[in-house]
Amino acid sequence: MSTPIAPHFLASELGLNTSPASALFHVIPVPLERSVSYGKGTQGGPAAILEASQQLESWDGRSIPLELGIHTAHFIDCSGEIEQVLERIRQQTAVTLETGKIPVLLGGEHTVTVGALEAVCGFFPEPVGLFYLDAHADLRESYEGSRFSHASVARRAHADLGMELFQFGVRALSLEEVAYREKHNISHLDAAPFYQSGHRECSLPPTFPERIYLTLDVDGLDPSVIRATGTPVPGGPGWHDTLAVIEKVIKGKTVIGFDVVELAPRPEDHGSSFAAAQLVYSVMGLIQRNRTR
Repeated sequence: MSTPIAPHFLASELGLNTSPASALFHVIPVPLERSVSYGKGTQGGPAAILEASQQLESWDGRSIPLELGIHTAHFIDCSGEIEQVLERIRQQTAVTLETGKIPVLLGGEHTVTVGALEAVCGFFPEPVGLFYLDAHADLRESYEGSRFSHASVARRAHADLGMELFQFGVRALSLEEVAYREKHNISHLDAAPFYQSGHRECSLPPTFPERIYLTLDVDGLDPSVIRATGTPVPGGPGWHDTLAVIEKVIKGKTVIGFDVVELAPRPEDHGSSFAAAQLVYSVMGLIQRNRTR
């Protein structure tokens, strides 16, 4: 599998790639596509986000996240068995965590998150909470014969890694997932209740861990924001609502990493790629401002 060629994140503003030691944010591109079950193309997501980031402004409207430093690592090799790929992701994420930096993974299908979470849970002795933006619950034990399907990521995080979840924006889930949620009391605010509440209600349980990882599937947003994804389910939260929710849930927490996954770029839809790149940078800004409160 050939390595994609793309500029480093926000090279248009940063110039040379910031050294790992000088950057708080370590961008890790992971062009993984194995278990995609409908629209395909997620392997092109990381390169498309990096390309689109060249059109971003350093000022995000409220602050300048690049002042904290952004380093872009080499693309993860996604050849071989899925367990091998997840181990490479785990190792690269662990290197970032060991240096006190924040890993920012660019997918690729949602399965890339599993490797990152394995590193997170192996590094921190205390529990880490998982904020899960997605149109789907991803709580199936397996899907189409694979426990490492993109439809099983939340199940792996909860059942295998023991993470506490908060799911936001879900609007497509199976009866198996409904039952699992109820049995294990998985915290969630689905898209319909969020809309019905007037976009006002969203808070983590009081016992949610202090450290938090954000996994952001772009299909979690309404397709009017990002349509280039495998399953663009209608009825999701909009751009400003999504960022407002993220800002609220991370307040008083320590974000130790995040990812943006499931972009399936299309030549005729550069707007989706740009929105995904903007999402990455906007979340960096939310983290920056949360650290200075």
